[in-house]
Amino acid sequence: MEQELKTLSRTRRIGGSLVVTIPIELVKEEQLEENQVVEISVKKPRKSYFGALKGISSFTRKDRMEDRF
Repeated sequence: MEQELKTLSRTRRIGGSLVVTIPIELVKEEQLEENQVVEISVKKPRKSYFGALKGISSFTRKDRMEDRF
């Protein structure tokens, strides 16, 4: 069974194409060489918003505008 290696890389534009660099750790582990054909699977990672609202307290009566009616 083939092992799937994962890494995050940033795309960059060269001419009309987007290019992704393979990190040296993967190059060494897979013993990749120049002009070798490789299979690439592309998937945009999901952003995690866990903890993004840290420090925000609960709604107050003023926030809820209860005393305006």
